[in-house]
Amino acid sequence: MKIVAKTDVGKVRESNQDAYAAGELPDGVAWAVVCDGMGGAAGGNVASTTSVKIISEQITSAYRASMRGKSIKNMLVSAISAANISVYDLGKSNAALSGMGTTVVCAVVTEDVAYIAHAGDSRAYMLTEGKLVQLTKDHSVVQELVETGKITESEAKQHPNKNIITRALGVLPEIQIDFYEQPIGKNDVLLLCTDGLTNFVESEEICKITESCSYYEFAETLVEKANEHGGGDNVTVVTIGF
Repeated sequence: MKIVAKTDVGKVRESNQDAYAAGELPDGVAWAVVCDGMGGAAGGNVASTTSVKIISEQITSAYRASMRGKSIKNMLVSAISAANISVYDLGKSNAALSGMGTTVVCAVVTEDVAYIAHAGDSRAYMLTEGKLVQLTKDHSVVQELVETGKITESEAKQHPNKNIITRALGVLPEIQIDFYEQPIGKNDVLLLCTDGLTNFVESEEICKITESCSYYEFAETLVEKANEHGGGDNVTVVTIGF
């Protein structure tokens, strides 16, 4: 497995509230977690870094060779739930951190399946046969408006409430987590990212970039492109491929 990652503060924000971690497990299995914090500079940083630390520790300690899909799902859900209650408790015990939270998207990738868990609007995509396929569905106000037919996909991109999410880690004592299993081929690439990428770089441009540069340049080039287009948010990209 090849893992490439990059995070950047962007051109506007004073601090980077994104956080990520990635690594390899037995059997050549790869994993990654990406979080985008919210709740002021201090709160956002604490929420995202705390969540990444806890989820990473849970994955690396709980994973066993030849683990089946159901067990991987339980592991990811348990890891996110543990991070959720830790961030929630921190927010309740410290007034300066009250209301903090973070998005989360994490994945475990075997030789033929990507297992993905998420909450919020950080996304997972599959780059396959020259196309960028979105695997996760945003937990956001705008996504709900699209699903109910009140606005179009094009209108959603410019909607004033596009950054308001309806689900986040650390806001409530319990969190609802979406889980996906996606087949992955030898030429496919799994891409995890925060909205600092998707709000500033169109899908077509992401595809062109990944077709025109080497695998190990993917993350850095995508982050650079987001900054070229304004860099209005922190941006984080993690890619996993063979």
